[in-house]
Amino acid sequence: MRTFNIKVNGKAYAVEVEEVVSGGAVVTPVVSSVAAAPVAAAPAPAAAGEGAPVKCEMPGLVKKLSYSNGASVKKGDTILILEAMKMDTPIAATQDGVITYAVQPGANVNTGDVLCTIA
Repeated sequence: MRTFNIKVNGKAYAVEVEEVVSGGAVVTPVVSSVAAAPVAAAPAPAAAGEGAPVKCEMPGLVKKLSYSNGASVKKGDTILILEAMKMDTPIAATQDGVITYAVQPGANVNTGDVLCTIA
């Protein structure tokens, strides 16, 4: 039996799944129980700092942050990788400065969302 945490319409559920055994007189159900057990929420993203915001140009998934918060970046440096339409898209710094991320890897973002600020 394996337990998975899933989220449906913002509500978290713990789901236990068993392997289905075929060829026997008794077939085990795939989902044995669904409970509204509390699931730890993902940590909230850090607030963006002062400075020029870098906004998302398309919906996607934040795959990788290239720097740590507080790092110095140069205009044109790749500051994060966004997966959109099954392609990795590098997002570049819009100016020189110190970066403060507003997102974490694994976050889904929409067009216009602030990814980070550079001051």
